[in-house]
Amino acid sequence: MNTRINIGPVHPSTHGVLRLVADIDGDTVLNVEPHIGFLHRGVEKLVENRMYMQSPTYMEKLDYAAPMSYDELYVATVEKAMGVEIKERAQWVRVVLLELQRIASHLLWLGTTANDLGQFFTLFMWTMKDRDIILRLLERASGARMFYMNMRIGGLVQDLPPGFGESAQEVLDYLEKRVKKYEAYLERNPVFVGRTRGVGILNREDAISLGVTGPVLRASGVDYDTRKYNAYYVYGKLSFRPQTRSEGDVFARYKVRMLEMGESIRLVREALDRMPDGDAVGMPVRLITPGAKNREARASRETPRGEGIMYMIADPQKPYRLAIRSPTFVNLAALQHIAKDCRMADVFAILGSLDIVMGDADK
Repeated sequence: MNTRINIGPVHPSTHGVLRLVADIDGDTVLNVEPHIGFLHRGVEKLVENRMYMQSPTYMEKLDYAAPMSYDELYVATVEKAMGVEIKERAQWVRVVLLELQRIASHLLWLGTTANDLGQFFTLFMWTMKDRDIILRLLERASGARMFYMNMRIGGLVQDLPPGFGESAQEVLDYLEKRVKKYEAYLERNPVFVGRTRGVGILNREDAISLGVTGPVLRASGVDYDTRKYNAYYVYGKLSFRPQTRSEGDVFARYKVRMLEMGESIRLVREALDRMPDGDAVGMPVRLITPGAKNREARASRETPRGEGIMYMIADPQKPYRLAIRSPTFVNLAALQHIAKDCRMADVFAILGSLDIVMGDADK
């Protein structure tokens, strides 16, 4: 007999106010349908009534696990609309900060997902402790631990403080060892392996047709990363390698993020070593901007959850229209396909492997 189960919208394993409606036959999932919108704030409409640099604070709340990524994406879109050239040093500093933010986001994902799978609360405490070290670095660079507001047109609010590079290198040395310890801890655990290997398989063809991006796409064997194939800032000058797996299951999505943390550590090291001298501070915030030179602007960035895209129709003082392509929205839509015919207990493993942030999905 078929049974319909409501999960959420308040449930500890949905990582936000997400409602899932699952149809099951015994322990087999026949269909699972996500219901979103509980965090909808109408951000795309809100920015139409604000001056350009009054809106980054809205953007950072979209992805509250990686606020700087959306702050930078919005400012980059405004820069294209205004035709502003970003200072050379600012490009290197942005790469450093964005990759540190990626590591912090993946650590948060790793701890919460392992906790969802059971018997891994130890790992959750480890990752929160290590993530705090990254947050301290970002706090030194921006003055805040969560909502940084450190991007300005043409650069940043402030340059990296003295001694930042040396402190960052020490943190990276420490984290490199910790990431290896996390992998050893999980991959030798039969519970974790049993709940991730061969579970929630998304093959290459379906991943492409469903439009998923980020680690979810690369775990299905698609070697696409915006940082390489639509390179921005100085990624084209760095020896960057997208991290992929071919299995397409929950374990592959976990492994891609672990590999990405190692790659981000390497990128930050290289960027710090090659950091040019100069000034990284951008334009001061004014209520009246110098005006938009391009009627239309588009920016694409590889956020921790996938490819984020903003499209803007610009007016002289504020956006006329803004459209956001949020990676969580697209990746979450793939849940219905991935979870079909899985066991009920595996729904949460699959959902966790998508690394959703409901603020990003709902906008």
